[in-house]
Amino acid sequence: MNWIDRDKESIWHPFTQLVNGFEHIMVERAEGLYLYTPEGRKIMDAISSWWVNLHGHSHPKIAEAVAEQSKKLEHVIFAGFTHEPAIVLAEKLLSILPSNQSKIFYSDNGSTANEVALKMAFQYWYNKGEKRRTKVVAFEGAYHGDTFGAMSVGDRGPFSAPFSPFLFQVEFLPMPTAENEAEIISSFEKYAHEGELAAFIFEPLVLGSAGMKMYSVELLDKLLKIAKDNSVISIADEVFTGFGRTGKNFASDYLSIAPDIFCLSKGLTGGTMALGVTSCTQKIIEAYKSSDIMKTFFHGHSFTANPIACAASIASFDLLMEKETQQKIEKISQWQKEFKTRIASHPKVLHIRVMGTIFAMEMKTEQTSSYVNEVRHQLYPFFLKRNILLRPLGNTLYILPPYIIEKEEIELVYQAVEEMLQVLDGI
Repeated sequence: MNWIDRDKESIWHPFTQLVNGFEHIMVERAEGLYLYTPEGRKIMDAISSWWVNLHGHSHPKIAEAVAEQSKKLEHVIFAGFTHEPAIVLAEKLLSILPSNQSKIFYSDNGSTANEVALKMAFQYWYNKGEKRRTKVVAFEGAYHGDTFGAMSVGDRGPFSAPFSPFLFQVEFLPMPTAENEAEIISSFEKYAHEGELAAFIFEPLVLGSAGMKMYSVELLDKLLKIAKDNSVISIADEVFTGFGRTGKNFASDYLSIAPDIFCLSKGLTGGTMALGVTSCTQKIIEAYKSSDIMKTFFHGHSFTANPIACAASIASFDLLMEKETQQKIEKISQWQKEFKTRIASHPKVLHIRVMGTIFAMEMKTEQTSSYVNEVRHQLYPFFLKRNILLRPLGNTLYILPPYIIEKEEIELVYQAVEEMLQVLDGI
């Protein structure tokens, strides 16, 4: 039995139908921008393997950091103990997060980083004795993870439908557009003035899984001003948008008002392994400083602050801060803008949006724009046949490469997209 047959027998893959799904591709190794199969295929990873890979696969500096740390301390319980990689990483993250951020709490991934943030916000009000503060506001179409708290504040769509009876109540604002900003502000003011809001959670400026939907800095600043004026805790889910994706270290760096809590993951380790971070302000910390044991934040994970994951993150952080990487982010951002201009007038293009290194193109189809738009089933294999990994969000095609991509390589992606547009009806 070959590897793929063995895979079919034993593995349940994420976001994958168990019947009528695509054949899985065996990856033997990866280096830089490319995935290599046992048959000798070389596939360009143009989406950074679900948005996590910043510096290319198997980066030698990250690999060396992982190897060295594994020989010194692979893991230790993080309750009652600490270690250098966790301390160094926390200090480095706080050095680039907004100045209002005070402490780092470690977890396992993006979903758990958001779970921590929600629990942190809820217990903040509990510790302060304000029991009415139990509600959360989020955006329709949002995605914050697949655990129950994260699902509760995410889009109530087909993915969460089987679990809807078990999700807690959330007040949803419409997905932001240029036309509904006044409605969003009015609704948020109403919720905030009722005095029951514990938190406002959001993906800053880009709703990733919703189709890379982008909205204005001005709107988010207005919402954060309302939250601040009404003591509503603001939670920035920067799991996707962090570490240079939007052109700045964090999407929140475009804002004039800093959120109270940040959630980080994905690019945190450079895509090497799982690690989550939730940071918060000193104001939130103060609500937990008490001799009353019941005001302790009773949350943790077996692999909290795993030293190897922290070492990988330190190496990734150092690579991100290098002048060459920052210059490359600027170049990729410019290339994406230029490609937007190049194809914006194509009759099959419904809407194009670019922010930093993120390029997203919504295509005209007979079906409405959504994650379940079936054109995705034609587009995904179209690009794979050309040895390019692009995984469309329904009829939204996005390009999100690692920062090591060169001009001639991204040009191959652009040319494949232009070819696809010419034959879209016949795919």
